Amino acid sequence: MSAQLPASLRRLSLAVGVLPALLTAQSAPQQLDHYVVTATRTAAAVTTLGSAVDTISAAELARRQITHLRGALGSVPGAPAFASGAAGGATSLFLRGANSNQTLFLVDGIRSNDPNTDYAVSLGGACVTACDSLEIAHGPQSTLYGGEAVGGVVSLRSQRGAGAPTRTVSFELGSFGTVQGSLAAQAGDARSAYSFSAVGGHTDNDRPHNAFDSATYALRLDRTVSERVSFGATWRGFNGVYESPGTRFTNDPDNQDHESNQLATVFAAFTHSADLSSRAVIGGQDRRFVSENPGAFGTQVTLVKNRRAILDWQTTYTGSEPHRVTGGLTAEANRTRNTGFGDINKQQELLAVFVQDEFSPVENVFLTAGLRSDDHDTFGRATTGRATAAWLAADSRLKLRATYGTAFRAPSFLDLYGQSSFYVGNPNLSAEKARGWDAGVDYYLAANRGTLSATWFDMSYRNLIVFDFGVFPGTVRNVEEARTRGLELAGKFALPGAEVRVAYTYLEAENTTQNTRLLRRPRHSGSADVWRDFGGGFSAGAGVTFAAQREDVHAATFGRIDGEDYAVARLYGAWQISPAVALKVRVENLLNERYEEVHGFPQPGAGFFAGVEWKF
Repeated sequence: MSAQLPASLRRLSLAVGVLPALLTAQSAPQQLDHYVVTATRTAAAVTTLGSAVDTISAAELARRQITHLRGALGSVPGAPAFASGAAGGATSLFLRGANSNQTLFLVDGIRSNDPNTDYAVSLGGACVTACDSLEIAHGPQSTLYGGEAVGGVVSLRSQRGAGAPTRTVSFELGSFGTVQGSLAAQAGDARSAYSFSAVGGHTDNDRPHNAFDSATYALRLDRTVSERVSFGATWRGFNGVYESPGTRFTNDPDNQDHESNQLATVFAAFTHSADLSSRAVIGGQDRRFVSENPGAFGTQVTLVKNRRAILDWQTTYTGSEPHRVTGGLTAEANRTRNTGFGDINKQQELLAVFVQDEFSPVENVFLTAGLRSDDHDTFGRATTGRATAAWLAADSRLKLRATYGTAFRAPSFLDLYGQSSFYVGNPNLSAEKARGWDAGVDYYLAANRGTLSATWFDMSYRNLIVFDFGVFPGTVRNVEEARTRGLELAGKFALPGAEVRVAYTYLEAENTTQNTRLLRRPRHSGSADVWRDFGGGFSAGAGVTFAAQREDVHAATFGRIDGEDYAVARLYGAWQISPAVALKVRVENLLNERYEEVHGFPQPGAGFFAGVEWKF
């Protein structure tokens, strides 16, 4: 492979010529998210964390005119996502080079994926709403969240309503027959709060027979009973219908995928005393996916139904300075019916217990240590551990940090029990195992203007589950190992006149058993976004994402190939006509880059979109 960056990057000079103009005016300093939850399960100041954590607020997503979850993750280092198609197509996330089924998605405090419940369709089509925020915790997190948290955890949360009632309605038209609308409402005080948002629309995409219709919605209710007790509820849903023509070599005109994914929670927080508090979440998920594939011998219909019930409880004790100890349990029951390959109709129960100690032995040194045991009634028990360390300089401007942790991915029902004419599952499988460490530095700019970060990570995998072609019928075994390592660079800061977010990842990812590079992991990937407020109600921004030096599979021959390099630019702008009304425009794929994130599945060309937003 060439050591040079792609030629498409050089062409980006046509787009980034607008960036100097975006860096010349005055704007207010960017306010950092001071506290995050995902890295420790407790509210912790970012300056005390040993973990690498990224945050993306609803306000930032709105400013950058990003409405899709896949687009939101594009600005995070170490998190390349590749879609097998345009909007609505199944999408894989390779966080720190982990496999696409080795990243855990938390939605309002409960996990939305497991080895049997896929997130690929939701990631490809679901929107982030006006009340959402994102936290991404990098590296092994199974000690806090159990299976699949190998590369890290992506947490999507509905925010509590705050302040006087506000309502927003927006409408957008654009290229590819795109029509999209959204509405949001929220309010809150010390006793009660609500937030609701919904986004829905239609696009034809850029290929025949590739239309996508979707609706994403989120509701959160909060009530404070007393100083000691509060409770609430959330409901989040995604519904999508995607015409799936397959690769450009097939262009099937009749296939359709239907997805309904609903998650609901009821949560309560208790303050037992000044030193003891608890939080409980009862949640449920109902997912239904239907794939319709008409053919000469009739229509083949594959139905996948996933249902899950979850109880998550944690208690935190702070009465033994300098320690903060959190312990808890997770109980889960899930059932999967899949009428496709493997003919699955199975259920599983899980009980997990964990404990974590956060402590500061001396001033400006922050340590954590934790253990967890997950007991599955299918394949057995998995035990994981994690430790982190952080040192903050006396002036609170520089932080050094490091982590070490272990993680696992449970085998799926298909791996364990699948049956077909040419395949049989292996009930003796063990979980896939991983261990990894990272070390990094964060530099906090003066006047709360932002953060610069650098992290080196190293992950090793064993017991990887792969298909054994040497027997008949075929089966799967724990036989392979892999390693990923690399460098993550990130910046989120305010220059004089501009808000800036940049990210770059260097990644080496190899299957050490076969001595081959892991597929679809780019050696170089990154993004940049710059936004400026020109005054007078006018603002504008520009962004770019790129990926280079990766390997893929040819969609027609199935042979290994060098995946194409690409760089994609966008522009966006807004005019705040009045406090209530704003006009917005954006251009996606500004340079009309013709590229495929997954071989055989073209991405749309240049597209222009315009809309209006009304607040009242």
